[in-house]
Amino acid sequence: MKEKSTFQEFENTYHPHARRKLLPVWIKIFIWIFIIMGTIAVFLPLTGLFSNDTNLSIYGIESTQIYSPAGIFIISILVFKGIVAYGLWFEQEWAPKAAIADAGLGIAICVIMMLVIPFTVDHITFTIRFELVPLYFYFKKMRQIQNIWESV
Repeated sequence: MKEKSTFQEFENTYHPHARRKLLPVWIKIFIWIFIIMGTIAVFLPLTGLFSNDTNLSIYGIESTQIYSPAGIFIISILVFKGIVAYGLWFEQEWAPKAAIADAGLGIAICVIMMLVIPFTVDHITFTIRFELVPLYFYFKKMRQIQNIWESV
């Protein structure tokens, strides 16, 4: 007969990095890319004090000035993506919900930049946003693992 430990409730049943194992390799690669980009984005406003020309672009939004509405919006997106990447890598409970919001925001911005802006702004032309492909699979994967992530 196996004896039960009286301290069983205090034993650690959580396995380190169990949540991280739910993420496919391609998402782990993007996590590190966006951790680095998010960190750089935090310091971009400081570089704007010394340089007027900085090329910023994400999801079809482009800016050459940090202190323009488009530049601030791009920096905000990059910082948000960095925070989400940090949450996923360090297995925060809120991370899948933030990742789903991140993917949804990215898809919405790409669709707007592809289908609305070219027909309302003269100097912007129609382009197909290929970012939609990984964003779709990212959204789908995060929805798939959200419940498992939260129960681990």
